[in-house]
This record gives sequence, structure tokens and C-alpha cells, in this order.
Amino acid sequence: MRIDGHLDLAMNALDGRDLTLDLAALRAGDPVAGQTATVTLPELRASGVRVCLGTLFALPRTPGSPQGYVDHGGARAQALAQLEVYHRWADAGLVRLLTSRAEVAAHLANPDAPLGVVLLMEGADPVQDADDLPFWVARGVRLIGPAWGRTRYAGGTGAPGPLTPAGRELVSAMRELGLTLDASHLDDAAFWDAAELGVSMIASHANARALVPGNRHLSDEMARAVAQAGGVIGLVFLNRFIRPLPEGRLDRVPLSELADHARHYAGLVGWHHVALGSDLDGGFGAEKAPAGVTRHRDIWGLLDDLPPTARAGVAGGNWARWLTTRL
Repeated sequence: MRIDGHLDLAMNALDGRDLTLDLAALRAGDPVAGQTATVTLPELRASGVRVCLGTLFALPRTPGSPQGYVDHGGARAQALAQLEVYHRWADAGLVRLLTSRAEVAAHLANPDAPLGVVLLMEGADPVQDADDLPFWVARGVRLIGPAWGRTRYAGGTGAPGPLTPAGRELVSAMRELGLTLDASHLDDAAFWDAAELGVSMIASHANARALVPGNRHLSDEMARAVAQAGGVIGLVFLNRFIRPLPEGRLDRVPLSELADHARHYAGLVGWHHVALGSDLDGGFGAEKAPAGVTRHRDIWGLLDDLPPTARAGVAGGNWARWLTTRL
């Protein structure tokens, strides 16, 4: 059983990529320059992926992303457009949106089912306020990461800070609604604020800070807190998140170095909390993936560097356990 804990599928579709194509066909006419695609829906099927956490990712405006949002309305429009993509695929039978433990269990029991998608909002700016959460829950969202960089709700990657007052209200409302918090991009101060509120927590795509410095990665204490909350941590397949590298460097880091992150986490919290959240095509292409990873199906080479007894859990069993008992 194979599960990927983090894929930006709808974002790629709205960037002009037709993910219904075979990977070779997509690459032949790829509208995204400078990033060799590794993911399409047929490629995920060939990779053996049964379920993924599929994101609603609203891109804020930055010097490198002038098309990004500048306010809540812009963020909401991006997320709604991506949500429409997932529902269109579901209507066409290309994916199945999964919203409960029972639905995930039934889906995993059917080997002929299409890709199962559990919706994860990455960065909470599309949510107007805590009272807006039921709107998103009704449309299938089951996990929310309050931050990417800084948002109205929390400090995040490269933007230190705690939960804002609105963020505390949001996380408290998530807890009451049974939503799960994705801690992947939270700054330390915001992470510990959220942990104190007792919300269900995972890290869909986060490597170990002990091996790569910076607040994008989990400290040992944060990893332990995710595990103590019953959560799972997904490993990211971006080279500079595996080995400290300047942004833009194209060093092909071996998969054995990502296995070092897996072993580090396992030494802290046990193998049953370690999984994959590849983030492939999440703003980078095959050029910035580990050596030997030229398409999604190649990520499973990581398992060869792991203890045999841990491989099934990391490949998907640990996500499956979480999704069928805690989602």
C-alpha cells in the first residue's frame, strides 16, 4: 500500500498542466518552464499510490510571484478554483474525495478505485475567520496548515511569530470541528501555541532540523510533540530540504541522505510515525529532486535504504493507520 502525504495537484492543474495525461505527453508540451514534471494522475497510478493528501495552496504575492494574493479575497479565490479542479476530477471518476475514516478504509479495500484524495489546505488565508470553517468542511477539507510563510493566523517559514489572536480562534475551532492541523510550515512559536490548544496534528511534509537548519524543518522537540499527538511525519523530496544547500543549487542528493532523516525521526519517535510527503512538483521539478528520482514512481527507491521491517509502514501503512483511526 502506497500513500503520499503531500501533493499540489490542483495547483499544477491551474498552472496549465493537464494531469490527466501520461507523464511523457505532459512533458512534451509542459507550460511550466524550468521544472521537469514528475506527477500526473496516470503516473501516480503507475507509482501505486492509492491515496494522497491533495492541497489547496494559495500562493501569496512575493517578489518572485507577482501573481500571488495580497488579501483574503485573493487567497479564497485561488483555493476555490483549486477545489473546483478536484471536484471536476471526482465527477469524471479520475479521483475520489475522501472525507472520513470509513471512506478511507473502504477505498483502501478496493484495489480498482481511482486515486483517493484527502483535502489539505496549505496556508489558512483562504479562510475568512473561525466561523468560516464549516464552509470548507462541507466542501471536503479535513486538514489545514495555518501558515506557509506568515499568514493572518500564524508565523511560518522564514517568518517567525506565534499564533495571532485570530489564529488561536481558528485552531480552537479546528479542534472542536475535528479538523487536523498540518504543522509543516509553522514557526516554532506558532507550533507550540497550537500544541497547547490540543488540536489533532500531523506534519505532511517536513524533514529534520537536526540535519538541515531552519524553521521550515521540525526540531526534535516538535517531532516528539507530533508523535505524542498521534500524528505522522511525511518526508520531503526536495534536495535543499535533505542537505543544506543554497536555493537554486542543483546538486543531486542521494536518497540515502533522505533515509538519514527517516532514521533520525525513527530514533526519536519510532518508525510508525514516519511516512512520505513527497511534495513533488510543489514548485520544483525533477532537477531539484534526489538522484534517481525523475518521476513519482522513483520515490520508492528510498525504501531500499530503510530497515525491511519499516518499509511497509513508511510506504503507506503509517498514513493508512492514521487516516482510518484519526482523520
